[in-house]
Amino acid sequence: MKGILRTKIPQALDALSSGAQVLAPMKINGVSRFACWGQQGELVLGASNTLIPPKDAVFGQTEKMYKYQMGQEAVTIEEIPQDGPQLVVFGIRPCDVRSIQALDQVFLTKGFVDQIYKTKRDRSVLVALGCSQPQQTCFCSSMGINPLDADGADVMMWESGDTYSLEARTDKGKDLLAKLEPFLTDVNNSSPPSPKFSLEFSMEGVTEKLQKMFEHSIWDKWYRKCLGCGICTYVCPTCHCFDIQEKNIKDGQGYKFRCWDSCMFPEYSLMAGGHNPRDSKKPRIRNRFLHKLRYFPERYGMLLCTGCGRCLRECPVNMDITRFIREVREVTLDV
Repeated sequence: MKGILRTKIPQALDALSSGAQVLAPMKINGVSRFACWGQQGELVLGASNTLIPPKDAVFGQTEKMYKYQMGQEAVTIEEIPQDGPQLVVFGIRPCDVRSIQALDQVFLTKGFVDQIYKTKRDRSVLVALGCSQPQQTCFCSSMGINPLDADGADVMMWESGDTYSLEARTDKGKDLLAKLEPFLTDVNNSSPPSPKFSLEFSMEGVTEKLQKMFEHSIWDKWYRKCLGCGICTYVCPTCHCFDIQEKNIKDGQGYKFRCWDSCMFPEYSLMAGGHNPRDSKKPRIRNRFLHKLRYFPERYGMLLCTGCGRCLRECPVNMDITRFIREVREVTLDV
């Protein structure tokens, strides 16, 4: 197996950046996120998961879609190209690899392909880093994810002392390791031990139970303390609500762009005629939890929660989805 010394990681990222856009976990102005290598900031490769997930690598927080020119007799519309160099997401955790697999289902399956997403996804290379020290808010193992092995990664890395072991899983991964050959050495690192989680529970039967709980009184308890701030959706690696806005430049010229939105905001579900099917916090909280734990598994066969723990860490009123799941398991339903 090949490996790379921790001290050589910056040089390796410099080399990759010569022919690709490299995103790495960085702390910039006190916020950890995946940012372009070369920006000012601190590399936090061995630290905990980033606050901002790497989903914006393939599903940007803002994305220009097409530009237009309004003439006196016609309107010209031109798609904005999304092509670019290879996109290397370096140091992505297994829970976040799973989140991109979930986004793949949304944007690439069921008879519809989102071309903006597909273009970015096709040129992306995922270099995953196994997680051997979960935080107290992590619960990916309860969501069926192996924190040491990312299904869907192009390259898998494991930390061992001052060395990272690397294993190519795809042709893209083999090509990337070939580019890094000058920095690699042969290593005999053993697999790290399976980590222990502070949060562990069973998901068995939860989706099926929630199918019978749309009108259950549990929602009357859970919505009350929600502030509706939407932070849970913005730090979530799988949330994919978006809005489409328009930017007028001048003389009938402009462009359309899409940007992240949140189903926790009342405006998100407001219809043109003024009706809002989720006009209070209760149906919005219910929709969020059911989407993660019921609707998405029903449609795509996988949970929409990866157990990354970001919402647990950042919610100002501790809207804890793991506690909700435990309560659902304890509910007795009339048959």
